[in-house]
Amino acid sequence: RSSYSCCYFVLPCCFFDFHGKYSRRQSKKTQYREYLDFVAQVGFVCGFHVEEDCLRIPSTKRVCLIGKSRTYPPTDCAVIDKQITQYINSRQTCAVVTRDERVGFNHKEHSDGVHKGAGSELPDNETAGTIWMAGFQPREKVEQIRNCASLPRDFVDDVVLSVANLLLNATPQKSCSNMHGENGNTWNQGESLSLKEVAEHLNKETLKRLKSEYGGLQTLLKNSHQVFEVLNGRVHIRDWRREKPSRKNKPDVKRRLSAEAFKTRLCWFFIHHPDGCSLPSESCPYAHGTEELR
Repeated sequence: RSSYSCCYFVLPCCFFDFHGKYSRRQSKKTQYREYLDFVAQVGFVCGFHVEEDCLRIPSTKRVCLIGKSRTYPPTDCAVIDKQITQYINSRQTCAVVTRDERVGFNHKEHSDGVHKGAGSELPDNETAGTIWMAGFQPREKVEQIRNCASLPRDFVDDVVLSVANLLLNATPQKSCSNMHGENGNTWNQGESLSLKEVAEHLNKETLKRLKSEYGGLQTLLKNSHQVFEVLNGRVHIRDWRREKPSRKNKPDVKRRLSAEAFKTRLCWFFIHHPDGCSLPSESCPYAHGTEELR
């Protein structure tokens, strides 16, 4: 409804109507096929020639619907817009009746494009050009990233350092024998703590900031893959000596990308861990000092 020149592409996935979950009406079709037909019907009612295509993507929901041209001339925009308004109102009425579980509701009245009968009793939306549907709230044009990736770097670094020190000092040093057997040295891996225990040691301001992110503290720690591993709700300091070696038969593309990233970031353990890095410089994928950075 934004303009006559508007075209659209939609990849239907979750089964939703305008006002809630889509209610099935035809048992002879699969739920997916019935929903695709419903979305196609919406496009047709809105005056589009609706085309269907199948995308080459690794998903079971890969049928898309495309509206590239209209079924009516520009002069009929006002008439069609009124038709669309009635259709939207009919879907809203259908949702309300379904929730109330009223007996005797005839779905057929609402499945043939333009709503008839009860639609004439609904008030027309006189400002359809500006208010498309009562109570409808479109999402923002720019979707806010809330996976901790947009948090300031210094804030993330402070949380990582705080959590790491918490794990290292949680109990008397838990030393791991150095697998390389270098003069019997030991490397402190610290203790593991639950996410709840870690959160209890962070200040309220930090927790409040993390709460606004999806996944919060857990997401931030998982993003800090170099330093931590989060398993079954418990946080551990990652010991890179125990990481499984990469497969020799790894695809060329992945092998090339891995090689390109080698030594392009500083090693957190070399800088911050009291025992330094558990790996010798030649084995660590991260740079031991700025002189090694590529």
